[in-house]
Amino acid sequence: MVKRNKKKRAQLPFRINIVFFVVFLLFSVLIMQLGVVQILQGQDHQDEIERTIQDTTKIPVPRGKIYDSNHEVIVDNKPLYSITYTPAKGTQAEDRLDVAEDLAELISMDSEDDLKGITERDKREYWYIKDEENKDKADERLEQLDDEKLEELGVEDINELSNAEAYSQTLELITEEEYEDVTEQDLEIIAIKKELDKAYSLTPQIIKNEDVTPEEYARVAENLDRLPGVNATTDWDREYPYGNTFKSLLGSITTQEQGIPKDAEQHYLSRGYSRNDRVGRSGLEEHYEDLLRGRKEQIQYTTTKNGTVVGTETVVEGERGKDLVLTIDMEFQEEVDKIVREELETLIREDPYQHRYANDALAVVIDPRTGELLAVSGQTYDREDEEISNAEFKTLYDAHRPGSIVKGATMLAGYESRVISPGSSFYDRPIEIAGTPSKGSWTQLGTVNDYTALSRSSNVYMFYIALKMGGENRYPFPNGSKASFNPAAFQEMRNYFQQFGLGASTGIDFPFESTGYEGPDVGPGLLMDFAIGQYDTFTAMQMAQYVATIANDGYRIRPHFLKEVRNPIASDEELGSVYRSVNTEVLNRIQMDQSYIERVQEGFRRVFHEPRGTGYNHGWNEKDYNPAGKTGTAEDEEFEDGRKIDLENLSLVGYAPYDEPEVAFAVIVPKTGKVSNRHPVTHEMGKRILDTYFEIKEERDEEAQEENSDQD
Repeated sequence: MVKRNKKKRAQLPFRINIVFFVVFLLFSVLIMQLGVVQILQGQDHQDEIERTIQDTTKIPVPRGKIYDSNHEVIVDNKPLYSITYTPAKGTQAEDRLDVAEDLAELISMDSEDDLKGITERDKREYWYIKDEENKDKADERLEQLDDEKLEELGVEDINELSNAEAYSQTLELITEEEYEDVTEQDLEIIAIKKELDKAYSLTPQIIKNEDVTPEEYARVAENLDRLPGVNATTDWDREYPYGNTFKSLLGSITTQEQGIPKDAEQHYLSRGYSRNDRVGRSGLEEHYEDLLRGRKEQIQYTTTKNGTVVGTETVVEGERGKDLVLTIDMEFQEEVDKIVREELETLIREDPYQHRYANDALAVVIDPRTGELLAVSGQTYDREDEEISNAEFKTLYDAHRPGSIVKGATMLAGYESRVISPGSSFYDRPIEIAGTPSKGSWTQLGTVNDYTALSRSSNVYMFYIALKMGGENRYPFPNGSKASFNPAAFQEMRNYFQQFGLGASTGIDFPFESTGYEGPDVGPGLLMDFAIGQYDTFTAMQMAQYVATIANDGYRIRPHFLKEVRNPIASDEELGSVYRSVNTEVLNRIQMDQSYIERVQEGFRRVFHEPRGTGYNHGWNEKDYNPAGKTGTAEDEEFEDGRKIDLENLSLVGYAPYDEPEVAFAVIVPKTGKVSNRHPVTHEMGKRILDTYFEIKEERDEEAQEENSDQD
């Protein structure tokens, strides 16, 4: 036993030595590996350590196109050659000047527009940067400022100035004699550098994309290796195949110089925009910005601490904006524009002096069943240039007294408030309220019921509705007496009107619309004026929604320009798949019995088809599409040399066919002269618009039948 234990103790140091030897070998290998890393691969790993976090920049893509309801392009993207600049982090003014000098040899930027923005400061900065001796000379002047100048700057020591203040003061010390000898070539370099200076780090800035010649594009492309940050690529600009037709509602986009609006900067930046991105600034371009903008291409840059780009990777593929298909039919739109323009010209030509304030004519055509806007026209006459131009936006922006076209709403308000009932009659003669001018119809009509009050446009009938809603129930009203009046009747009447969209937002898909003007709630006489459309003001779009609501059995539909949204595809000749369709949206159903609505519809039919209807003598009864509608005339005025000039707003609303309405319209020509032989401008506009609508429809139906026959 003793011998065995001795043998075990002898083996223990041997095993320990083996363990130490193994540890020694491992440490030797580790030391050798560290040596390799530090000596042979040290610089590579140091570069890796010095890399910053990865930065992602977003490259703008073309906006989506806009089509009409027949898939005709009305807003396109015109391709342009473009020279861009994407500065690396930490790029200095001297670096940009070097790039500008090289670019000046390859492209031309010496036009009057290019050079007109160059300031005296720009010339001083160029003199300062381009030569090291100039820089030293100017810096020495800053160091030698006297106490008086420092006091003027509000500091005791030059070191108290911020870097920007010191730089500005350095440039101010450069004399005109020193920089006045700049050449035309120098000015071109300065113009290019000004564009380079606008660029943000790792964000593309367009240097030139107008009138870039193929030769310039090729020269830049061939020399990209000596132009850090510069690229020769393609850009786009909005193009309008139909010219100015409908353009004021299509809207516009900002330029790259304008970029995102300053007053909405945070809104756009939080949604991934860059400051120099072009965005919709008005109209449908603005309203549907989120759809039209597209998905930017995202490129991930890896840079060193000094800003040098050492790697790029596309992490998100770009996709141009989605395409919009509108409800507007551009063939019909052009015809409606022509009609409205010609009738306005005829009116003015008929009597230029009497109609010297008649500068506008407005028309809105809508499908009452869906709210799809088929044509929206505004024509305005410039009396200085003696030219008529498109101003469709006025159908949404300008509000006018509408006149008798609102009597359908007044009649329904009377039914629903129970102050009249179907068949109620009044004797039409002037009413004289104490302290109020006599109020009557255009002629004394005798006894009228609700039907004849609409067809013959009785003001007196509407006056009695207003008086009764205000609490005055005497009939016939004793002329010369004071009338009972509850001011709450104003709001009650307006509540009824707003159910049709009169005095309320129509809900249209557009950045702005006027809701009109509401007068003060004072006295029964003004409520009587309100009842015949002679007080509050409404837009042409509101008038169109109002008549469409009557045509559509009391259902108020949201009017809209957008029909559907399509996905973009690579081919510019086709439309992509449907991304979203716009469905009919019922805003409300007017709170009135269907039988009441039908009586108003019948009254509107009689306006055009009964011999004593106010539209009968204008040829409406001859139309085979069976129209219905309401005429209107409202008093207006202008003041000329302190003298009041009496004017009229002429209006007309209608729809067809009467029994199955598929199209409704509203037209208004404000501020015409009050002349007995006036041109029936609104009737001619309305008839020609509906004639054209049904003619185009018939032609297309025939073409479709022929195509089907050929396929069979």
